[in-house]
Amino acid sequence: ETLRLLLQGVDQFPGLLRLLESAWAESDDERLDAGLAPYLARTPCPECRGARLRLESRHVTVAGRAIHEVTSLTVTGARDFFGTVAFPAEWAAVARPLLAGIHSRLEFLDRVGLGYLGLDRPSNSLSGGELQRIRLAAHIGSGVIGVCYVLDEPTIGLHPRDNQRLLDALRALRDAGNTVIVIEHDEQMMRAADFLIDLGPGAGLHGGQLVAAGPTADVLAVADSLTAQYLRGERGVARPAARRRSNPEKVLRLGHVRTHNLRGIDAAFPLGTFIAVTGVSGSGKSSLVSETLAPALRRALATPPADLFSARGRAAAEPQGRSDDRLLGAEHVDKLIEIDQSPIGRSARSTPATYVGVLDDIRRIFAGTREAKLRGYKTSRFSPNTRGGRCPVCEGLGMRKIAMSFLPDLHVTCEACQGRRYNPQTLAILYRGRSIADVLGMRVDEALAFFDNFPMLARRLSALADVGLSYITLGQPATTLSGGEAQRIKLAAELCRVATGRTVYVLDEPTTGLHFADVENLLRVLHRLVDLGNTVIIIEHHLDVIKTADFVIDLGPGGGNEGGSIVCAGAPEQVAACEASATGRFLRGVL
Repeated sequence: ETLRLLLQGVDQFPGLLRLLESAWAESDDERLDAGLAPYLARTPCPECRGARLRLESRHVTVAGRAIHEVTSLTVTGARDFFGTVAFPAEWAAVARPLLAGIHSRLEFLDRVGLGYLGLDRPSNSLSGGELQRIRLAAHIGSGVIGVCYVLDEPTIGLHPRDNQRLLDALRALRDAGNTVIVIEHDEQMMRAADFLIDLGPGAGLHGGQLVAAGPTADVLAVADSLTAQYLRGERGVARPAARRRSNPEKVLRLGHVRTHNLRGIDAAFPLGTFIAVTGVSGSGKSSLVSETLAPALRRALATPPADLFSARGRAAAEPQGRSDDRLLGAEHVDKLIEIDQSPIGRSARSTPATYVGVLDDIRRIFAGTREAKLRGYKTSRFSPNTRGGRCPVCEGLGMRKIAMSFLPDLHVTCEACQGRRYNPQTLAILYRGRSIADVLGMRVDEALAFFDNFPMLARRLSALADVGLSYITLGQPATTLSGGEAQRIKLAAELCRVATGRTVYVLDEPTTGLHFADVENLLRVLHRLVDLGNTVIIIEHHLDVIKTADFVIDLGPGGGNEGGSIVCAGAPEQVAACEASATGRFLRGVL
């Protein structure tokens, strides 16, 4: 009883559990996040059993179903349900416009490849592309015209088969009298556009110019456009001359996997190869790799998940997400590295420099200067997270948060340090004429040239450049990085470490947000890891990535309840020859 009171609280004492929950929700300290997350798990409410409604609400039904039963359906299932709903004549006038709006929105979600999603799916479990298409569906039923729609890479997470559905929906919006502006790297989307605007020619300092603009055919003819060179076929990802051969005795095997929509499948992952897991959206790719293989291998290696405080990490720890899988072959692996698109930090204190360890090297360099030694400054002085050297007003964040009551909080540049994070005494220490704030404001390519005489530091910076991130600044807040950028920073951090040759790398759509040229750079890095004897398992829709794989596991044939089976497994050529494979039909055009 004493332990229960200590944990759950009594009278004015809220209890340790409540205090820890509050600390975890409000803290920006990543160490606290990582320390508490293993003890957090989600379990269904015993009162409502996950329905989230009180008993009286659950007793109200339409066509024999309560609202929580309807929202538990997939988009496709809900379309079928509302297609059969009939109301008495006296209710028809009220029900008709409501049903029309429901039908139009569900139809659009189905058309853009989201028919597999459950209506009650938590929003934090959705990809950026899924969220965009859902927001777009909210406007479709309104039937308004003269609207300018701006979409940022809506094809994220979409299989090439579903791209055409999205294109048809966007064309319908255009034909209805609206304007659709899309920021996109997808070749199919570019070729379908009426007007192309190509920026570049490079990234960061090397970009920011209008390379070409006009009808698609005119832009394709511009010689200086890097994008046009790929679209014309002058540049591109080459098909490998030979595939790596696996050792039949070194294979990871999963048996009878039933996670989510997987239908008791047996899957084999040949070690020492580049493996692509493909399939239409919702076919079970993440269920197989991220929620079954990775947790099973982690348990076999007895290692905690690297990002357990992320939504996916917490889901992996929940007992209801586990299947009756049996993993064989784990003795051939000594390390698992999961690289997903969760943020590298929850606050502006996290930066690329802190994540890959660059800031530690830079702090040592500044602490080693003559002026720093004369003043007695240690390496901790040059951290924006410690009291000695950081700005006392913004506490090293470079900005201040102003609470706006009923409006979103406003973040303004700190007036004391002007966003430089450090106090004047620390900023007075210079290395080659630059302060610590100047260095953190450098792009990766600038810093690489600036610190070229420090081999270890240059190696870490080169890893960031190798994964196509030469344009980001060292001190860029983690909250401003995209999911694809965060994933590549994690990959760069792993490249800095000494490879064992027995490591399994798991990546979920790392080409998100990448240009054709960046995809080439990324593939060189991934294949370099495999050449060292490691295994790379990648969930991917990008055909140029799939065609370079040694082994492909294609799931389907559809999404949701129509998926969950292995349609084909083998070399890309074997998948391309499989008539039942939706991936294979598109893969034939690039092999």
